[in-house]
Amino acid sequence: MNKNFAVRGGSGNIIEPNVGARPQDNLYLAINSEWIEKTKIPEDRSRMASFDGIDVEVEKNLMQDFADFASGKKEIPNVPNLAEAVKLYQIAKDFDKRNKDGAEPIQADLEMLAGLKDFSDFNLNAPDLNTITAVPFSFDVEPDMKNTKVNVLCFSGPGTFLPDTTTYETPDAPKLLDTLKKQTVKLLTMAGIAEDKAQKYTDDGIKFDAKLAKVVKSTEEWADYPATYNPTKIADFEAKFKEFKISYYLKEVIGEEPDRVIVQEPRYLDHINELLNKDNFEEIKGWMLINFINNSAAVLSQDFRDAAFPFSQALYGQPKLSSGEKQAYHLANETFSEVVGVYYGQTYFGEDAKKDVEDMIHRMLEVYKERLQNNDWLSEQTKKRAIIKLDALVLKIGYPSKIEEIYNRLKVVPASQGGSLYSNERGFAIEAQKYSFEQLHKEVDRTVWAMPGNLVNACYDPQRNDLTFPAAILQKPFYDLKQDRAANFGGIGSVIAHEVSHAFDNNGAQFDELGNMENWWTDEDYAEFKKRTQAEIDLFDGIEYGPVKLNGKQIVSENIADQGGLTAAVEAAKNENDDLKKLFENFARIWANKQLTEAIKSQTAVDVHAPGPLRANVQSQCQDDFYKTFDVKPEDGMWLDPEKRVHIW
Repeated sequence: MNKNFAVRGGSGNIIEPNVGARPQDNLYLAINSEWIEKTKIPEDRSRMASFDGIDVEVEKNLMQDFADFASGKKEIPNVPNLAEAVKLYQIAKDFDKRNKDGAEPIQADLEMLAGLKDFSDFNLNAPDLNTITAVPFSFDVEPDMKNTKVNVLCFSGPGTFLPDTTTYETPDAPKLLDTLKKQTVKLLTMAGIAEDKAQKYTDDGIKFDAKLAKVVKSTEEWADYPATYNPTKIADFEAKFKEFKISYYLKEVIGEEPDRVIVQEPRYLDHINELLNKDNFEEIKGWMLINFINNSAAVLSQDFRDAAFPFSQALYGQPKLSSGEKQAYHLANETFSEVVGVYYGQTYFGEDAKKDVEDMIHRMLEVYKERLQNNDWLSEQTKKRAIIKLDALVLKIGYPSKIEEIYNRLKVVPASQGGSLYSNERGFAIEAQKYSFEQLHKEVDRTVWAMPGNLVNACYDPQRNDLTFPAAILQKPFYDLKQDRAANFGGIGSVIAHEVSHAFDNNGAQFDELGNMENWWTDEDYAEFKKRTQAEIDLFDGIEYGPVKLNGKQIVSENIADQGGLTAAVEAAKNENDDLKKLFENFARIWANKQLTEAIKSQTAVDVHAPGPLRANVQSQCQDDFYKTFDVKPEDGMWLDPEKRVHIW
């Protein structure tokens, strides 16, 4: 059977507006068609959605603030390290110097990479290379999934040139790689590499990338969070490497060989010697040079920025590169994210709103607790453990009260002291790596925030069992102090309960109240949970959305969270006798989305969320109250037979 969206209900093309649509036929289009018609995607973006609409305003306000700080029009407030962020912004915005410098800032590193003679030379220099460019493996420090009080060293493979391993199987792959090849050759020759050498480096690098794409995990595989936990004794780990001297690498980069390593990609480790060997040296070198020149180009002159745009444009479709001023703000914001987030929170987020949101979060938690207590498919034993986990949730609302230590270490070297944008970014990478590996022998800091205050998003961290709601998402259409309470339940209420539901999705369900990976379910309950999870996979799997078909397994955790989030929001609104019509309308409104075709292809390849329009419609179709609220009949487009509706939380 051809699974297009009409099979699930919701007649018509969900991407194209239909101003006359009825909620009974297509809730999403009934609410958002006028918005879709009026909304224009900015030329330097590939999408406009409700999240993006807020982000554009956040960006506009903060860009103006940074411009005023840099010019002296506004005094820089006393937010720790904000002055350093402004210094970086000034360096990034100085295109006279960036254009004059050209490729000069990268010459020493480019010569080091291009000068690698053989595999032994690569092995010897690898500890210095991984802060300059990607190397064909990755180490980082994260909390131990089985004991979240302590940190542990994790190993994984590298990323690939195309967004996901599945992208290599699409008809677009050869054209995309050809665009990357032409772009890379141009960039390398602009940086002073002879064209014949640039061609060879690029050809070799793309060959190596093809080998990686056959072995590294796909997004679907990465979506299985517990499967990344494979503790391995250091002796067994090092024994896997035949030609690459991993012991030397660890000692040089970390300063020691820890007792064990968590192998996040076992298949990659099993194939490591087919990839890291002397016969592949030229391909490895080419692959590192492709990564290096394409990543470095962004922080060089305007000519380099322009020359590095075609591949991104081919992937996402946006017509124009963002302005230099906008890039300067984004570079400062990315490097000093928590610092800028605290400034944003203190400046733009009111205490009244914070108190009201806190109240709403506690209401949603109470509703969730009631739903767990009244659950008809869990045993009392599992219910008890679920409620213990729910009660242990830590809330992080708005922005943190303290800024993480790493930001105290990021010191900008001004142009007057020989600093360039590239040299500063390289220095930050070295400091960030050093800081990360220092955490190996420190207790996990549970006060660290996963998101900055100016990010339009929210998240649940299964290893800290905490919920983060940055200040930036706590505004219209998600939330407004003056907005109808039912609309707030359909917006931020469903988002709050969505994040709570992640504690009980296919990944979160495998972690306890302390964030440790532990089975707290009875066998019978977990079997039923898996059955319902499969129903959620089947509900979305194969739905056509524009040029793509959805992978139900890849997006299942977010769909479980959407299902639980909307269900709890509906329950909360019913408890207060709120208007469910307004709730469902705002739930559809928060998923408004207009996106370029290229971006749809690239985003769905790597995103663990379903596209917004389908989140709005399919989850509403699973709510029995939706049918009562809008008097939906079997002949209507939004009708889904009761036995096909998925109910988990």
